[in-house]
This record gives sequence, C-alpha cells and structure tokens, in this order.
Amino acid sequence: MPPQIETWLQALPHGITLSCRACGPKGRPVLLFLHGFPEAAFVWDELLEHFAQAENGGYRCVAPNMRGYERSSAPADVKDYRAKWLVQDIAALIDAECGPEQALAALVAHDWGGAVAWAVANAHPTRMRQLVIVNAPHPAPFLKALQSDPAQQAASAYMTQLVHPQAASQLSADGFAPLMGFLRGSEDPLAGTPSLAATAAPWLTPEMEARYRQVWRHGLDGSLNYYRASPLRPPTATQDAVSTLALPDDLLRIEVPTLVLWAQDDIALRPCLLLGLERHVPHLKTVPIEKATHWVVHEQPERVIAEITQFLKPL
Repeated sequence: MPPQIETWLQALPHGITLSCRACGPKGRPVLLFLHGFPEAAFVWDELLEHFAQAENGGYRCVAPNMRGYERSSAPADVKDYRAKWLVQDIAALIDAECGPEQALAALVAHDWGGAVAWAVANAHPTRMRQLVIVNAPHPAPFLKALQSDPAQQAASAYMTQLVHPQAASQLSADGFAPLMGFLRGSEDPLAGTPSLAATAAPWLTPEMEARYRQVWRHGLDGSLNYYRASPLRPPTATQDAVSTLALPDDLLRIEVPTLVLWAQDDIALRPCLLLGLERHVPHLKTVPIEKATHWVVHEQPERVIAEITQFLKPL
C-alpha cells in the first residue's frame, strides 16, 4: 500500500504561504515537484506515491501549489509574479524541507513549473543535485523561437489571450469549459475549439475534471499573472517587445545535471525549443517521447517515472 499523501500550508519567511502535498517522512532525501498552468500540485500524486515507496528510492516527495494557485498566497499585483519572486518561493521551500545544508535529490517540473525550475537551478545550483524538466522551454531557445520561428510564434499565440484583463472570467464560463478544452488540446483556449492534433484525453475522467474545477474555483487571476508578468510572449501587431529582448548569458547557464523529457505532439511547445540547449546546459540528457502531448505526465506516467528513475543518481 503506497504511503498516504499529507497536505499542509507552509508559511515562508518572506510572507508567502504555499499549500503543499507530500509523501514520505521528513529526513529522507527530497524530490520536489512543480506543476504548470492550469494545473495544481495534485497532478503529481502518482509520482509522489511511487517515489516515496522504499523499493522506488524511499524519498520524501513534495509538491507545492505554486504562488497564485489553490490555497497558496495569490498576490493581486502582476509584478509579484516576476521570476525573482517565484524563485524566492521555491528556494525558501527547499530550505524548509532540506535545511540550509542539504540539497534536493532532484527538482522535477512541468510547464510553468519548469520555467521556474530553470531559474531556480540557475540562481541556486548548490540546492539540488539534479534537475528534471518536462515540456518546459529553457528561456534561451524559447526567446530565439519567439523572435524568429513563425511556427512557434503561432503555437504560442494563445498567450496573448491569457494576458487579457477579462481572461479569468472568460475561462470560467460554462463551468470552466474553455479550460477543459485547453486540457484537451484546444488551440484557442477561450473558444474551446479542439485542434486537429488534440486527442480524446482519456486521462481527463469526470473525477479528474472535478479535481481541476475544485482548484480553479479558488481563482484564476493568480495563475494568469505568470503570463502577464513574463516578457516572453509572441509578437503581435500592437506589442513586439520580445523582438528586441536580450537575456544575459549568466542568467541562462545551468550547471546541474539535467534531464529533459519532451512530448513530441505538444501543440504549444514544439520540439524546436530543444535546439541549442546544450550550449546553456552542458550536462544534458534529452529524451523525446513519441505519441504524447503537453499532458504527457497524465498520458504516460509509467514512461515518465521510468525515465526519472533511470536518471536519478544513487543515493
């Protein structure tokens, strides 16, 4: 029988509280899992339960609801969702779980959680032994693609909708139908129109839909503020700041051994986002996953678990 998942509110020294889920007692090596949009910490439950078992490593597995999600603090100011504050949250949570001297066994992250994880690994490389990224672009190839790749610009066009002031109310319409369409592969999340690449999403059961709705009822503006605070958005007829944006090399370097899992049928984040990644991540292993979409953690959990297991260093 897998260990039970515990939940609690973790108050951090800088005034932010994160609602957390965990398996395994304190004192073990820690795996920390970061979710993306429009998800929540519960999406990692199967991995928390797996890696907490003694025969699978016996880790303490922790998944916070990121700032702005579920019962975690959700500041109203968009500026409070800039990268430095998101990094501060995760660095403080690492200290709370590991103490100031012990490093994470690994930081595992998907989508926006991955964007934050790249930044944490850059700013605090000694706080983790390894990094695992699932379909979350490193900022260097993402910026390049947003500046010069028409296909990725088109794939990222939904971001301009999510920064609209009324996006939260639009996404909440009809019992969050547009967000459910997003999970099913809609190219236009506010219209809920399925793309040709969309699957039937058998993982999105009525029980899973209910769990998502429970999270979304806490509010959506916090999660949308990640998009509003980020300069990495595709150019439009009225906004083209990304075309002249430059990122300093010292904010792009990742020295931590890194595994990148990339579902090949992701309609929002194309495989081109792996091009040139080794320049910034010298200790890199990439694994393409065929016949999987952005929601690969749900679609192929056994494959994701197997790849992470193979990558983790022996304790």
